[in-house]
Amino acid sequence: MSKTSVQSAPRQRVRFALPAVGIMAALVVAGCGKAPEVDHEVTASLIQPVAQIAIQRVQITPGNRTGAEIYQALCTTCHASGLLDAPKTGDADAWAPRIAEGFEANVSSVINGLGAMPARAGSPDLTDTEIERAVAYLLNTAGGDFTEPPVE
Repeated sequence: MSKTSVQSAPRQRVRFALPAVGIMAALVVAGCGKAPEVDHEVTASLIQPVAQIAIQRVQITPGNRTGAEIYQALCTTCHASGLLDAPKTGDADAWAPRIAEGFEANVSSVINGLGAMPARAGSPDLTDTEIERAVAYLLNTAGGDFTEPPVE
């Protein structure tokens, strides 16, 4: 290795380091300016939630609920998914033996409870007529042909 190449190595480092330090210093100086003004109203509008939920309980007088309303309020949790071995809504094969038992037998099962289902579907304010409406609604989704008692 020649003496010239050994002496030029530090110079090459200086040639590289000097511009790099200059660029970094320029970036620091440029970044030290006044911070941009923030429009707080725009910021607030941009971070709004995408959706808002309003939960409200609709109170319907017992005795005046339809089968569909009772199903949505009390039955859908288990019967929509088959939770706790409940027959799924609309599953004709699962409901066929129950439909064959007849309307009154199914109403009695709801009034007294069956398996994991508590008596009156866990809602003591259900009237017998409302239970009949819910049973007719649920059996009819699986091919039953029962008349839901009218809401008076």
